[in-house]
Amino acid sequence: MVTATALALAFFLAVVGVAHFLAPGYFRTLVPSWLPAPGLLVAASGVAEIVTAGLLACPSSRAWGGWAAVALITSYLVSHLDALRHAHPSRPRLLDRPAGVAARLVVNLGYLAWAIAVALTATS
Repeated sequence: MVTATALALAFFLAVVGVAHFLAPGYFRTLVPSWLPAPGLLVAASGVAEIVTAGLLACPSSRAWGGWAAVALITSYLVSHLDALRHAHPSRPRLLDRPAGVAARLVVNLGYLAWAIAVALTATS
């Protein structure tokens, strides 16, 4: 079960990492406006997700991959908290309204819990 959970996280991160290059415009909308070079940040985070997926897929580096996933997903909280600060009911996109941003935040916390569980079980 531990291996399946880690491999599922690896698959998820690999798919999302590739999506950064297939739909960069969407991911650029998630970068807070006060951060520089959103295109570069999107590409770098896509590469980081793919590398992390590779670490998770290999049993000998799974613990490193788990903790890398924790760090990566934690860094995305900046985007969700910034969006929460700017959320308004009149925003055209559902994900930019208060309920949508709250849902994004909860889902991200779920991903974080998943990564922590993988990291802890891979370490022990």
